[in-house]
Amino acid sequence: MNQFLPKGSRLHTHENIAALHSVAAMKAAMNAGTILEARAILCDSSHNLLVQLPCMQGIIPREEGAIGIADGTTRDIALIAKAGKPVCFRILRIEMRNGQQTAILSRRIVQESCWEEYLSKYKSGDILPAVVTHLERFGAFVDIGCGIPSMLPIHTISVSRIMHPKDRFVVGQPIQVVVQQVELRRIHLTHRELLGTWEENAALFSAGQTVVGMIRSVESYGIFVELTPNLAGLAEPRSDVSVGQCASVYIKSIIPQKMKVKLVLIDAFENTEPPMPLRYFVHSKHINKWRYAPKDSMRIIETIF
Repeated sequence: MNQFLPKGSRLHTHENIAALHSVAAMKAAMNAGTILEARAILCDSSHNLLVQLPCMQGIIPREEGAIGIADGTTRDIALIAKAGKPVCFRILRIEMRNGQQTAILSRRIVQESCWEEYLSKYKSGDILPAVVTHLERFGAFVDIGCGIPSMLPIHTISVSRIMHPKDRFVVGQPIQVVVQQVELRRIHLTHRELLGTWEENAALFSAGQTVVGMIRSVESYGIFVELTPNLAGLAEPRSDVSVGQCASVYIKSIIPQKMKVKLVLIDAFENTEPPMPLRYFVHSKHINKWRYAPKDSMRIIETIF
């Protein structure tokens, strides 16, 4: 089993709970070098993290808070932002502080092990699990293991264009990502290649159906309605609709050679639901090449890893 999972993955597991429930269990986990997880309840004025443990106080000293804190390559905001969130750690020692037993913990050691034993082994085209941690207009930040961050630029999230990553993801959502490139202590990611080709997505629909989609763009020549994250169709112009609305659309035709889906917009209404669960078409652990366009299409949209 992969021990270097994104944060929160082990928090409520039986093994994690058992390892933290008593002093004896914690000492055994310390001697075994077990990776544990608990919630940071406070970041103090010196940027030490106080961790909520069942049987004693836990402290992650500032310099043990993350890779790069000690040498200044990681800013202290990375620690401040952990208050209230799960953090993984190894137990360095248990000592008496102010008359009570205190566990001195290290998140840095776990992250260094994660890089050396897990993330550094990934290559371009490899697929790994991640958890969405933060959304900005330009992209989605994800945890790729033990709190180590990476980012999905907005254009890599899906073929269908979105205004903001919140149109596709929610914070805390587990997703799959593809490695584009590995540099020193940094992994560049993409996502759209896992959401299927044009043909795979178009095969989910047929002419004559009326389905629900999302309005992603309103142009003078027509309205682009997303049917799936990697498939959109074009309906005739209307002045009473706006980006972000849901739309019921009738599928007039599907034309693979031109990668076109012609639609008739029946109705538009406000969207009050969270993003739909993602459907992944790739179930292996690696891809070498992804070609979105059909073979007989004039357009070439592909990624070579």
